[in-house]
Amino acid sequence: MNTNKKYKVLFVCHGNICRSPAAEGIFRHLMKQQGIDSIGVDSAGTYGGHAGELPDPRMRAHAARRGYLLEHRSRPVRPADFERFDLILAMDDSNYDTLRDRANTPEEAAKVQRMTDYCRHYPVDHVPDPYYSGADGFENVLNILEDACAGLLDALTKEICITFK
Repeated sequence: MNTNKKYKVLFVCHGNICRSPAAEGIFRHLMKQQGIDSIGVDSAGTYGGHAGELPDPRMRAHAARRGYLLEHRSRPVRPADFERFDLILAMDDSNYDTLRDRANTPEEAAKVQRMTDYCRHYPVDHVPDPYYSGADGFENVLNILEDACAGLLDALTKEICITFK
């Protein structure tokens, strides 16, 4: 692995206003805690209707209570993302299928994985969309994402030999 190149991860959900910006914020927080700056992180949505918006205020509030700052502005997935990112993590099967359909090559499609593949404690197969749910839905999503992000960071530190400061 070329240690001069940052490994880049893209988190993707539907609108990029709940799940994927929360995953980005949690992952950034974990990297900061562990002194890791060799991973580039971003998030996007398969739907571009919220482009430029901050994350949903309910997600920001629930995340803030746990110490996560969510400042990302929503953006749609772009064709160049498949070249730019090393790993693209989908929050559910719909996003997974959409992303794989948008990939231009088998190599690009292989970059797409499910976020929940990295869960270690929550036996779930997708990160549910909390948009139409209440407070419990947002808390559940944060629980799942904390688990998956910790598993992802652990996997990446082993896979790409990230060194700590």
